[in-house]
Amino acid sequence: MKESYYSTKKIQETAVLVAVIHPFQTEEMTQAYLDELAFLSETLGIKTVATFTQRLDAPDVKTFVRKGKLAEIQATVEAEKVDMVIFDDDLNPSQVRNLERDLECKILDRSLLILDIFALRAKTAQAKTQVELAQYQYVLPRLTRMWTHLSKQKGGIGMRGPGEKELETDRRIIKDKITLLRQKLAKIDQQNTTQRKNRSQQVRVALVGYTNVGKSTLMRLFSKSDVYAQNELFATVDSTVRKVVIQNIPFLMTDTVGFIRKLPTTLIESFKSTLDEVREADILIHVADVSTPFCEEQIQTVNKTLLEIGALDKPTVLVLNKIDLLEEVPAWTSFIETDNTNTEVVVVSAAKKQGLDVLKDQVFKLVTEKFYKIFPNYVKS
Repeated sequence: MKESYYSTKKIQETAVLVAVIHPFQTEEMTQAYLDELAFLSETLGIKTVATFTQRLDAPDVKTFVRKGKLAEIQATVEAEKVDMVIFDDDLNPSQVRNLERDLECKILDRSLLILDIFALRAKTAQAKTQVELAQYQYVLPRLTRMWTHLSKQKGGIGMRGPGEKELETDRRIIKDKITLLRQKLAKIDQQNTTQRKNRSQQVRVALVGYTNVGKSTLMRLFSKSDVYAQNELFATVDSTVRKVVIQNIPFLMTDTVGFIRKLPTTLIESFKSTLDEVREADILIHVADVSTPFCEEQIQTVNKTLLEIGALDKPTVLVLNKIDLLEEVPAWTSFIETDNTNTEVVVVSAAKKQGLDVLKDQVFKLVTEKFYKIFPNYVKS
């Protein structure tokens, strides 16, 4: 399962993107979601040739969209010889089967696309194991004909009971694999827990935020180290820890995986040990892209995940990044501090290195308070 759902080809694959406009959701929001889905697709080298939306109270139980819209999608798939259709919501097994039958091309949903990107980005043994576990957990309730090849991963003798179907064999193989991956991940988690205990006498700061908001760029500026930072989704999957010193006060800074709207629950579960870096941090630096019109929504997406893992009440510096892309700071930013008394707000441009001194002062203030609680008798050299 370490391989992606589909292999990267030299000839660029093409896709049609589909989203449903839910109640209380504007067309502008839906378009922003489709832009994000297109960015996700582009990350895997997929070119978007068309997008479709339909306003529905709820997705159609059989084909996600209604017959008329499905006919429009089918016409585009045939005319443009499109390789796949990608939906912005998760699909159930029957919807996938019906859509594959009607559209005669590959059908993907948002979660599978994100899982593929994580598989592409994972570098360490831990991240690869986490992603592989999430993939199998995603696949298990959605087994279709495409997964029958998994039965060949183990010898056939003794594997198949009298009259047992190939699909049932596949289910057992996947369940066995999930068990093995969880055991492997448990050992890695135990090692990481030991490492974190060894760092318990140090102040720990974690960078959190929506994907592609500039966390890794700030990490490079703080730590002066060669941390990978690019304008792409999920550039960081493996947590990176660096030692930082401000005015002779040392602390550890961790760059963590970016969050995203509708992050697959299987990934949240699998990346528990990575999220532990956030849960056990003393201070959070929540980075947000202030240049996007949906900055507030992205902040809430991150806060929701922080709440789920029990890390929302930590002392936090909210960093509104990419201010260089705007003519002026939005008025709503002045009201953020009232939402959480533990939050300080700083406006910066990491790319242009604007506002970094103010940010460092805020971080230094919080780090110093925690540092002297750990080392009350420390005297600066």
